[in-house]
Amino acid sequence: MFGISTLGWVHTLGSLPAIPLAIYMFARYGKIMPRSWSGLFYLITMLIGSITVFFISDLPASLGIGGLTTFLLIAGYAIGYTSALGRAGIYLETIFLSITTFLIMLPTVTETLTRVPDGNPIVKELNSPILLGAQGSLLIILIAGLTAQILYLRKQGKRGAATSNVNKSANG
Repeated sequence: MFGISTLGWVHTLGSLPAIPLAIYMFARYGKIMPRSWSGLFYLITMLIGSITVFFISDLPASLGIGGLTTFLLIAGYAIGYTSALGRAGIYLETIFLSITTFLIMLPTVTETLTRVPDGNPIVKELNSPILLGAQGSLLIILIAGLTAQILYLRKQGKRGAATSNVNKSANG
């Protein structure tokens, strides 16, 4: 069905839960929460998708997306366990993990539009205006989402700095 191999189904079904998990975390927390149960499950399902792509595709774009996703996942999750970057670590964690969501949605939308409905897909060519519009929309959502997240983190940082200055004044 849909011309997908057994390993292709493992890749697809293994990584598919990452999408509703990302939606849940963005809706609830405004970002991917790596040190939560949903964040751990997101990491596992994203790794399934990003690693298995190396066994099912020989397209340079797919391999590049898989490699970049794997790198950003590991970096995004690891940053939270080091204090060397200070406040910048929070920004990098948020940016890296948000980009991983974009990187799963890009091939998901592309594969869905080029395979569904089975036998007569919505998009027959990769330069289709429908596909390019969908991919462009994802990029706009990524840019808007990252902008909102960064502004929110900045606001939180200023609020935290103001609170600590008030506490220092009261104690000093």
